Amino acid sequence: MTTFVLVAGSFTGGWVWEETAALLRRTGAEAHPVALTGMDGRHEAAGIGLETHVEDLVRLIDGLTAAEVVLVGHGYGLHPVLGAADRRPGRIARIVALDTLLPQDGEPAARSVPDPGGRAGADGRVPPPTRETRSRWGDLEGVPEEALVRLERLAVPQPAATLTAPLRLTGAASALPATGVLCTAAGSTVAMVEMLVESGPHRFRALADDRIRFLELATGHWPMLSAPAALAETLLRAAAGEGHRVTAPADERPTHLRPFLEGVRDVPEVPRERHGRVDLHLPDAEGPRPAIVFVHGGPVDPDQRPTPRDTPLLRGYGRLAAGAGAVGATPDHRLHGLADYALAAEDLAGAVALVRADPRVDRERIALWFFSGGGLLAADWLAAPPPWLRCVAVTYPMLAPLPGWEAVEPRFRPVDAVGTADGPPVVLTRAGLEHPAIAATVEEFLTAAGKHGARVETVDVPHGRHSFELLDPTEESAEAVERAMAAVLALLEE
Repeated sequence: MTTFVLVAGSFTGGWVWEETAALLRRTGAEAHPVALTGMDGRHEAAGIGLETHVEDLVRLIDGLTAAEVVLVGHGYGLHPVLGAADRRPGRIARIVALDTLLPQDGEPAARSVPDPGGRAGADGRVPPPTRETRSRWGDLEGVPEEALVRLERLAVPQPAATLTAPLRLTGAASALPATGVLCTAAGSTVAMVEMLVESGPHRFRALADDRIRFLELATGHWPMLSAPAALAETLLRAAAGEGHRVTAPADERPTHLRPFLEGVRDVPEVPRERHGRVDLHLPDAEGPRPAIVFVHGGPVDPDQRPTPRDTPLLRGYGRLAAGAGAVGATPDHRLHGLADYALAAEDLAGAVALVRADPRVDRERIALWFFSGGGLLAADWLAAPPPWLRCVAVTYPMLAPLPGWEAVEPRFRPVDAVGTADGPPVVLTRAGLEHPAIAATVEEFLTAAGKHGARVETVDVPHGRHSFELLDPTEESAEAVERAMAAVLALLEE
């Protein structure tokens, strides 16, 4: 007999699992929806943190007669689930991450769960989202109106320390089997996981481990409310070890460490100077020169080495710019989690100010060039463009938060900003083999640009994938990079 321990996300309690738990019990399984301390709205928040909730689960596990338990965590609930599994690994048969990324040691829940919609009050609690900020709960596709009303009525403030305290793991549970249940209406799919694994960072490559399986569920982020029967069936399949295994690419090199246009272009070295978080690639030219600031994507693991400015991609683009007579600036910014876009935007503004203050730079001729997830940072510059910004370039960009990225602040939506101000032209490089979720944001951007009369020049790479300069070093890729660079340089000279 399988025993499930069901742990809900922020602002909710065990009540969200009632129907799913009843369906699991009808199959002969045990099901224990958990009421975490402080999530009844009555306890004082003082002294209640993530560790409190870990201890809640440990006590529950210790009191169960089952030899092995399946722990299910949804949203915030996955943090105490992993903490409890780390303390009682011998009692855990499997961990199920329900439409939630596996957090890392030291990572607070606030970095990886949907934005709670407010700051902690004087009572040490974060208020739950309102009806107006409902989307920040996660995609609500399929949740009936009566369940939405109940969700809002029974929601309780969350003790702030549960969201801000870092998750502490010893690694004791690292060998336990795990299943990711992906809610496809929220944008989580096996194809998306495969793209993340191919991208190369260790936290994503780890998803290709043989102990991990994935199951898809055709509903939104709250399947216990939108599809309880399908969820119960999926949890039973997960407990049985069913699911899709994602495999790592044959080339073990992480994507971000592969050479820039390997074998098709030799990009010469140029002088490079380091100024705090910003590197300047300098042209062999007299007088103040225009500058291109290259903005890396993300989120990037804060412990990634080398950092983005030292990777082949940014160094390659910085050299190309300098070789063409412009200053190529490559800053590092602190986009380490989905909630960090405002912090990254602050870093970018500081980097641009540093570049414009350099006497070798023509401060009235600046271009910003965004890559991948960094594309969301273009929104500020499109919404309120300064007169010296001559061009915005975006390469295989995300131009709206992807489904499931509710933790990204609403301000970071270039699809809403393009053409709303008298801004600079946009040079858009799109990969023909782009992931569908990202490609959809590009099409939405182009539609909005056309509606508002924004000037957009597109450079297509029909056979290129996301990061085509590294993954697909072909003549087609090299020519696309050169066309985009030529377009940006021409706009800097207008």
